[in-house]
Amino acid sequence: MAAYEHLTVAARGPSAWVTLNHPERRNALSWSMLRELHKALTEVSDSPATGIVLAGNGPVFCSGHDFADVIAADTDDVRELLELCTGVMRLIQSVPQIVVARVHALAVAAGCQLVATCDLAVAGESAGFALPGGKGGWFCHTPAVAVARSVGRKRLMEMALTGDVINARTAADWGLINRVVPDRELDTAVEELLARATRGSPASKALGKQTLYAQLDRPEADAYEIAGEVMAVSSQSPAAREGVASFLDKRAPVWPA
Repeated sequence: MAAYEHLTVAARGPSAWVTLNHPERRNALSWSMLRELHKALTEVSDSPATGIVLAGNGPVFCSGHDFADVIAADTDDVRELLELCTGVMRLIQSVPQIVVARVHALAVAAGCQLVATCDLAVAGESAGFALPGGKGGWFCHTPAVAVARSVGRKRLMEMALTGDVINARTAADWGLINRVVPDRELDTAVEELLARATRGSPASKALGKQTLYAQLDRPEADAYEIAGEVMAVSSQSPAAREGVASFLDKRAPVWPA
């Protein structure tokens, strides 16, 4: 793996841990952080890793955009910054690996967007989540796009309009994260969920993830058309054929590379 200034990337078993590592700036999504995150995710996507854990180092998981980048920027500069951020979010959902957010502390604004964008998310009891633009001067327009797709309309409106922090238990109840655990159990819970989410054929899982995102939020008829065609075509794939054959033969599958 390449060396990074504001990230660490490390292999842990079959997974890659990508850790935001600029605690002095509260792991803000600065130009440099976003560029490094895009590069790291691209690098890992081409690796044999079956899963990615997105973590943060320091007192805050991620504080959102770095206002130092924004204060002197014009509209075109900010537009470009937001387009880079959106590119990172879309990359998280397009890489073949399952991506789990490991949230140990505050995730606010675009940091909350980052959590909502990941395939799965586990938080420690001390974590908190907010779209604070609602009580400031720069509304959280783009973070709200991802959060809305997890928590539903009324809960999004509460988060976006009040700007208040919700705790990890509430985030789990609202669907922003999958589960909350005692802080000391966070790594274990992340690894356990990722192990279950990555079992089976890696090729089949990658196609499954891609198709889920393709059909989500589509009208039901369109969603069935997309899913049905992919399911029909993929029934002839080596992974599908091995999965069916191993089930019928009552043996452990041997997944093709």
